[in-house]
Amino acid sequence: MWRRYWPALLAALSAGYGAPALADGGAWLLNDPPNKLLKDQYGVELTPEWLEHVQRACVRFGRGGSASIVSADGLVMTNHHIGHDEILKLSRAGRDLVENGYCAATRADELRCEDLTVFVLWSIADVTRQVNAAAASSASPAEANEARRRAIARLEAECEQRSGLHGEVVTLYRGALYHLYQYKPYDDVRLVWAPAFRSASFGGDVDNFEYPRYALDAAFFRIYENGAPLKPEHYLRWGRAGAQEGELAFVVGHPYQTQQSLTVDHLRFLRDVEYPTLLRRLWRREAQLLNFCDRSDELLRIGLSDLSGVRNTRKAFTGYYQALLDPAVLRRKIEAEQALRAAVAADPAQQSRWGDAWDTLKAALDNYATFQRRYSLLEGRRSPLRGDLYGLALRLTRYAAEREKPNEERLEEYRDPELELLKREVFSTALIHDALEHDRLQSALTCLAEELGGDDPLVVAALRKRSPAERATQLIAESTVADLETRRILFEGGLKEVQTARDAMIDLVATIDPAARALRRRYELEFEAVERDAYARLAETQFVIQGQQAPPDATGSLRLSYGAIRGYGAAPAQTPAFTTFAGLYERAAQRRHAPPFDLDPRWEAARPRLDLATQFNFITTAQVIGGNSGSPVLNGAGEVIGLIFDINLDALAWNFAYTDQTARSIALDGRGLVEALRKVYGADALADELAGSGG
Repeated sequence: MWRRYWPALLAALSAGYGAPALADGGAWLLNDPPNKLLKDQYGVELTPEWLEHVQRACVRFGRGGSASIVSADGLVMTNHHIGHDEILKLSRAGRDLVENGYCAATRADELRCEDLTVFVLWSIADVTRQVNAAAASSASPAEANEARRRAIARLEAECEQRSGLHGEVVTLYRGALYHLYQYKPYDDVRLVWAPAFRSASFGGDVDNFEYPRYALDAAFFRIYENGAPLKPEHYLRWGRAGAQEGELAFVVGHPYQTQQSLTVDHLRFLRDVEYPTLLRRLWRREAQLLNFCDRSDELLRIGLSDLSGVRNTRKAFTGYYQALLDPAVLRRKIEAEQALRAAVAADPAQQSRWGDAWDTLKAALDNYATFQRRYSLLEGRRSPLRGDLYGLALRLTRYAAEREKPNEERLEEYRDPELELLKREVFSTALIHDALEHDRLQSALTCLAEELGGDDPLVVAALRKRSPAERATQLIAESTVADLETRRILFEGGLKEVQTARDAMIDLVATIDPAARALRRRYELEFEAVERDAYARLAETQFVIQGQQAPPDATGSLRLSYGAIRGYGAAPAQTPAFTTFAGLYERAAQRRHAPPFDLDPRWEAARPRLDLATQFNFITTAQVIGGNSGSPVLNGAGEVIGLIFDINLDALAWNFAYTDQTARSIALDGRGLVEALRKVYGADALADELAGSGG
């Protein structure tokens, strides 16, 4: 019934929605910036020209990282840890770019990445009416969700056919708005410069999510078009004056997900069901990878990316979990929700429209809890069933099945607009390391048995009367999906070719995939559909009753946040806004240069040449979250003054609510980066290109 109020809701959301915004909080849409808040707080107004400029200069790196174009010759800046997988893929025997870093002496020496695409956001269009018009007013939540899915598929396919751009429909306010993001993709991307891993990750897991920091977490790539460096219409200029304490700073990037709009019951579900399950898996996988990487330098090289990723995710979700165990966090959420529910209940018309939304969502969460563990084991981005070989077999198997269906009925990752990306992944020539694949498979199969039980029919079928280690050995030995020509035959041959393939990895996917698909379908019909319907109604509720402006939760789409560059605390325990090169050497000495506090020999040799007072890292109150890594930090003129690479532990609470007392985002200072390029790495041409005087 709430859909009859849709025109009023659209008008309301165009003006702003949600609970009152606090200070500098929020991941704002670039097509709905916080101009009033900025003007009231800082006397700043972002012009349409400024917003279009940063929109087209701040890019998506691959499927989810943040980056920016920072020169007239298509130079792209991101974090080393965002580009790490590409750097690893470019490494070869005798050319360990992770351990030693890389600096292209000339443009001809820039190394083409195996399967990387960079996406420039060209335009944004509100398609809410088109998406919702597909669902009849009398449709059930499941029927409406299916109708919207088909409408989204049509809109994305039409975008590519009409403009040649890559279209993605982004869900905002958890189902209240839908925007079509149209991207221009570039798939010729080359590595220009990266430091050694020890410099990019100085302090390692010990200092991760901590501050003060001394990390050179940066890497540069270059976009090529038609064999020549891209000449972009929009790129970010380098701020020569650098960052200043107290200065207003903007961060533009792709935060994955925030959960500030969740109901209290949904937060309890995360606390009691989802997070504990995920954390147990992360802890076990981290221990396994530590054992794997400790066996030899070569295994450390090939396993380091997995280990770093698992450690980072484990530490982040530990912080999220601790935030939900803080009674004060939940108490504030309970008080706000009770006030809103009381306001709805006081008006019979509002109670009729919105009053059951909370209870409907609670019932869906209770139902989801009965199959969440099995669903998350077999399906989803954090499933333990990961690895290059399994991933290739899964893509080939699912593509063969999905290509038989109309575009609108396919799984979204196999629709027409995604096929070019899918082909790049399937036909990548990146090396596959059997030792790491064995470890991944053994771990995944063991995890299935641990959580489902050794006698579970799916576990029995997956193991084929072998131990996880024996089965992993057999799968690798009896699979040919590592062979590029085999993948080409399977991809082009279609369903019959895949079904008749005598390949152990394809066979494993065929064993697991029916159950995974069934769970995914159940999730979409029984939970996702109800969730989107309920949250769309709650969006209307909150705006009409509270009438305040707040941005939607992060979704991986391009967002803008802002805040001041400032430290926290009081003397003598005050944490300053900036660290310096001098602090790097002091920190290494304090820890006796033991890993992960050992310095690259180049830094030792360069010490006499460096200005040790140069600012290295800094902090700001601008709200960021996972996915913002690689985002540029800009001053009011839109110039680069830093590069986001982390947040402190207190800022993990930003996933649920904003605070600026001690929570901070952490950035590499632009001055420190240029000083290092010139005096540590001898990369004067790159530094000149950033400054605009070279290239």
